[in-house]
Amino acid sequence: METTNVVLNEKGRGEVQLSSDGKNAGKMDILVHAPRLTVYHTEVDPQYEGRGFAKLLLKELVSYARKNDLKIIPLCPFVHAQFKRRPEEYQDIWFKKEESTSHDSTKNN
Repeated sequence: METTNVVLNEKGRGEVQLSSDGKNAGKMDILVHAPRLTVYHTEVDPQYEGRGFAKLLLKELVSYARKNDLKIIPLCPFVHAQFKRRPEEYQDIWFKKEESTSHDSTKNN
């Protein structure tokens, strides 16, 4: 049985962790600095590859962001690729750089 959870330290650094039958199977390295959550890296242990575990991690990440009203900065290539593949599914939590610069450009007009 697979379980996922988010573990953060007092500075907002941490992981989305995935366990399978009580063993560490994968993780995502994250930093929460509200209102944003940056995801840096996704890793699945080689013995668990091909089972959709990276998508389980992504599901937990997205759920956590929605529950905590956070926007995700997808620096991780896997997460970024998933967001680009299904932008409508992630539009509510995907932080895009143009969101921050669009506000700045109105100041110059």
